[in-house]
Order: sequence, then C-alpha cells, then structure tokens
Amino acid sequence: MKKVLSIGLAMLAFFPMCVGAKELFVDSPNGKISVTVSIDSVIAWSACFADTEIIAPSEISMTFRNGEAIGRNPRLKKFSVEKVDEIIDAVIYKKREVIDRYNELKMQFRNYNLYFRAYDDGVAYRWETNFKSKEPVAVQSEKAEFCFAGEDHDVTVGYVRANEKDVYSQSFENEYRTINLKGMSDFWPAFAPILVGMPNGIKVAITDADLIDYPGMFLKKTGDTRLTGDFAPFVKKEVQGGHNNLQALVEERADYLAETTGKRFYPWRAVIIAEEDKDLLNSDMVYKLATPCQVDDVSWIKPGKLAWDYWCAWNIYGVDFRAGVNTETYKYFIDFASENKIEYVLLDEGWAMSTDIMTPVEDIDLPEIIEYAKRKNVSILLWAGWLPLDQKMDEALKHYSDLGVKGFKVDFMDRDDQRVVNFCTRLAKKAAEYHLLIDLHGCYKPTGLQRTYPNVINFEGVYGLEYLKGDYPDMPRNDVTIPYLRMLAGPVDYTPGAMVNANRESYKGIWGTPMSQGTRAHQVALYVVFEAPLVMMADSPNNYRKEQETTDYIAQLPTVFDETVSLAGKVGEYAAVARRKGDKWYVGAITNWDKREISLDFSFLSQGLWKAEIFKDGINADRNGNDYKIEEQNIVSGKKLKVTMAPGGGWSAIISRINFNYLILILKNKIYHEKGKITDFVIESCCDECICDRRVCYGFRSRKW
Repeated sequence: MKKVLSIGLAMLAFFPMCVGAKELFVDSPNGKISVTVSIDSVIAWSACFADTEIIAPSEISMTFRNGEAIGRNPRLKKFSVEKVDEIIDAVIYKKREVIDRYNELKMQFRNYNLYFRAYDDGVAYRWETNFKSKEPVAVQSEKAEFCFAGEDHDVTVGYVRANEKDVYSQSFENEYRTINLKGMSDFWPAFAPILVGMPNGIKVAITDADLIDYPGMFLKKTGDTRLTGDFAPFVKKEVQGGHNNLQALVEERADYLAETTGKRFYPWRAVIIAEEDKDLLNSDMVYKLATPCQVDDVSWIKPGKLAWDYWCAWNIYGVDFRAGVNTETYKYFIDFASENKIEYVLLDEGWAMSTDIMTPVEDIDLPEIIEYAKRKNVSILLWAGWLPLDQKMDEALKHYSDLGVKGFKVDFMDRDDQRVVNFCTRLAKKAAEYHLLIDLHGCYKPTGLQRTYPNVINFEGVYGLEYLKGDYPDMPRNDVTIPYLRMLAGPVDYTPGAMVNANRESYKGIWGTPMSQGTRAHQVALYVVFEAPLVMMADSPNNYRKEQETTDYIAQLPTVFDETVSLAGKVGEYAAVARRKGDKWYVGAITNWDKREISLDFSFLSQGLWKAEIFKDGINADRNGNDYKIEEQNIVSGKKLKVTMAPGGGWSAIISRINFNYLILILKNKIYHEKGKITDFVIESCCDECICDRRVCYGFRSRKW
C-alpha cells in the first residue's frame, strides 16, 4: 500500500519567490519534527522537536576532484514536497510490516539534488548528482555536520580500536562509554551509530543508511557541541596479511574518499529522535531508508539458530575420538543440532587451508559432513576469511552451493572504505544467485543491506560474547547499551547462549572453557532482546545436554517475528521488548549489574487470558549465575506484571493464548475440587454471560455448561 502526494505547487503559495527562497521547510507527518533548510552561500539545516531546537544550523556539502562542489554557492532551480505513506512488506526482520510514513523535501540545483525526509521519529538527508560527463568522478571530501542545540550533552560512544597511522582499519568492536560531548576525543573517530542525550532528555542517534559504493561514516568531535562525519579515504594499495594472512592490509590511501559515477544517489545521513529511551528499541529508520529488496525469490532464505564450535574451542568430551577440527567432531555437533531442531551447524575457522578456501584440511571430509547433516535435517554453513573468498568468489560460491552448503560466515574485513563496502555488496548479490546465506561477521555495522539482499542475514560490528574468552569488560552494561545504539543499524551477531554463568565476583576469562558475566536468565533473554535472524547457540553440546531444560526453552524461540513492541528501558541500565510470531508472544528483559524490579505492561496482548512460560533468575542467582527458575503464570491483557532481575540478570516469557476448551476443563476441575470456589482465574467482568455465579469473564463469550 503506497500513497504519494506531491504538494510542490501548493508550497509556492508560501514561497512566491521560489528560486530566491532562503529557507525551505518540511515537517513530519505528526507535526512534531520540523526541518529548516537554509540556502545562502552554503546549505545548512536544522531541526526542531516539539518546537524545541534539537539540531542547530549544520552545514552540508560535497567536493569533487574535478572542481565540482555541491552545496556551495547553490542556485536553487525548484523544489517540491511529497507526502509518502506506505507499508513495506518486510523480509527476514523483527516485524512483518514496516510503516514508512514521511514528508520529503526535494531541492533541485544545477546538476544535483538534495533530499530531506521528515519522519515522526527522525530526519534523513541525501545527495544525488547528475553530472553530464560519463567519466568517473572522485569525491574529494564530504562535509556532514551535526550541531546540537544547547549545552551539556552526554554522548554514548564507541571508539575505533586501531593503529594511529590508520584509524580506519579496525574491528568496529569496543565497549560503549557515556561521557560529556565536550570530553570526546577530537582525534579518534567514533563508529556509528552514536547516541547524544539532550539537556531536555531527548535522545538523538546518528548513523548512515543505504551505503553503496561509498565509504561508511564515522563521527568525530569538531566542537563542544558539534560532531562531523569522518570517512575512510580511498585505498590505493593493499597487501595480503593480517590474521592468518586472510586480510587485505592497507599500505597507502589516497587524498580523496571514493571513485564513482557522476550520476548516482549517495548514502542517507540519518538522525533518529526519541522522546523516551525505550523508543529506540523498535526503530526502523535504517531499514526504511535502504534500497528495496533486489532478490525476486526469497522463499529459500531460512533464518534460524546455529550450533557453533568456536566459543567452546571444539571442547567436547565423553566421546571416543580426539575432539577438534575434524569430521567426527562436526558429526557430534550435527547430532546435537538434530536432537534439538537447530537449523544449522557452522564449521568455523580451520576447516580449510588458511589462504585457499577451495581446499579443506586433511581431517575434514566435507561431502561426508554435508551428507550426514542432510540426513539429520541440519544445514551446513562455512566460515571464510574475506580476502580468500574475494579472490575466488565465483568459483567458491558455485562449488560449495553445488556441494550443498547453505551459506558463509565471512570474517576479518575490519574496514568500511569503498573497497570493502563494494565487496560486501558484490558478495551479497552473487551469493543470492547461488541461494547462499551470508553472515558478515568481521564487518562494519549494518546500513540496510539486509533489506536490499535479505540473504545477508546477520552482521557483527559489535563487542560480543566472544570477548569473554579473554578480556574483562563490563558485559552486562554492554548488553543493555547495544539495543539502543548498535541495533539501531540492524541485526547483531553477538553469539549468545553461554551455559556457564558467573556473577561479578566469580567471573574469570578462560579461553577453552569460557563463561558469561551475568545469569543464565540473562543469556536466555538475549535471544529475544537482540535482533538476530541467524543466531548462535555458542556453547558446547555437552553443556547444552547437561542443561536440557534451558536448551529446550531456547530451541523454541523464533529468530524473526511478525511484530515488535518496546516495553521499557534506559540506556546502560535495562531493556525489555516483546515480539510476536504467529499467535505467540515472546518477551525478554535484561539488566546491568544492578538488581532491578520493573513493571511490564501487557496491553499489547489481545483481549483474553494468556499463559506465560517464564524463565527467570533463581532466588540465589546473585550468588550463582546458573540459578534459574521456570514457572507458568496466567496473564491478562492490559495488566501489568512486576519482574525482578538479579544483578546481571534477565527475564523472559513465551506467552500463548489459553484455549477456551482447555480453560473450561481447568475450571471444571477447579469447581469439582474446590466446591465451586474459583480463585486463581478471577478478573473483572466484561460480558453479561458468565460461567459461574461470581460473574467472572475470561475474555471469551462463554456458554453455560
């Protein structure tokens, strides 16, 4: 469903001197957000939320090596405003339908256009060039300012972890810190999204979207209240090296950003605005701004869970073979996956010769593994270093697709310059031709590629669970920050599922037998809170079999959903979301190292009585993170439920509607055993016909019996 209304002509009434106009305006559909574009010797924009300035005048422009400069000394030819109201049929996402409603201001200049979109939850702009020459152009620089109104802004930021000589070659993985904007580094770039807290409590997140044939955007402090886009320069020379010789290391960069065509759209610069922290938990901004799906047939794209070998270091026991990267070990993983209806098993790094993706190591019989998995109704994914895959992309994708492999986890890109961005796009397109899934693991944050090519099913670019194999971060705080920042960009390959769970005092980083920080319930809740269409079950099959009750609970959790509702949260403290798949709801809540009681509003449930299977912290979870409890509880739509979480804890629920006949049976038994006294199910009456003389209603039009 799409409705587009052009109102450019109507705007002339407000701007009778169209060409000479100095200021143009566009408001969000609900009228809360207003954008002003000032056109003088430069182009600057500002934005208000509820009549309060959020973004102060911020200059934007692009400069090209051929002398073209867009946004400087602009000559406006004409403009128009379009009102768009459509529903996106989402593929492999946290909801089935995405409402895409905005007003768009289009400004046409001599050989370029500028677009501003005002959404109810933010603002985005992008450039379009229409250079007449068919020759390639080089983008010298781009100015993308974000000046924040007022003073005293806090900022939640993750910095690059890189060599000073090349700050743009790095992993996009670091802890988030909340500091004053004035205290940000003016040397080290921060990776997007970045979150700014305004003095009035409004949260503003900045990121880029629809990144194609162009470097990604970092952010750097350029003033006490100003951030500016920062971009990795074009790579002139690279050599093979790095981790196991699997990477392309930059030896020389150019003094410009990109080589591209003169007629094209450039990435969106997006500003997400939230009145409450919890609003950030359900943002669709990046997805909405991305190029629509380019894959005609998506029926073969299967989300699901994945048994993983790396977290446990292939450390299985109770077998009569030497565990490791070998056929017998992977058959063991396949057996475990099959028993628990886990869709995939991954062969991580080590299955192939380091720099030759076409040659498995001696101890791996890949055809045998694939055939064994097929008989067990399990699919195989393979790990690949990005450079060896890039060197033989067509050959490798065809060969392994023909062999029966269902996809690749691709690793160690560690850059987002134009070269790597183009690799990711090209890989996505080519893999789709062979019906292969792609997990872009050692990669920059998502920018919408997951909508354009839904076979790109997950992304890393996050400080994930694997860091607990060695480092000592504050992971519970990290976990309750990721949903408000990194997940704004898209799904996250965090790799949850640790079955050895430690409190703050007992945690120790051990490579071969790792443990999580926080409780078992926290790990389980991550499967709901984190958006991840392809999600790891990170621990050893032995540990999952020892903890079968937990494994059974995780195994029934979907990885894509029909609906998502943000329930409660505060950045760095806690987060709670509800997601629906079919006729069931799945709720997850997590906290930092603070014990916490929160109230969850279940008004998202349709009318009636529901049964919740709850996985929560045990009474001693503050002393032993492995302590948990599973219980059932009836929940009524519209009611609130108090939820208590231990330090580093969590809470989750699988909620299903109570069948009417089942309810009658329960009540009959209750009446029989308690002589007509009904106590556990009594709620307010909402209909005339009741099934007992206490005039109770159970959300159904009941009949007498």
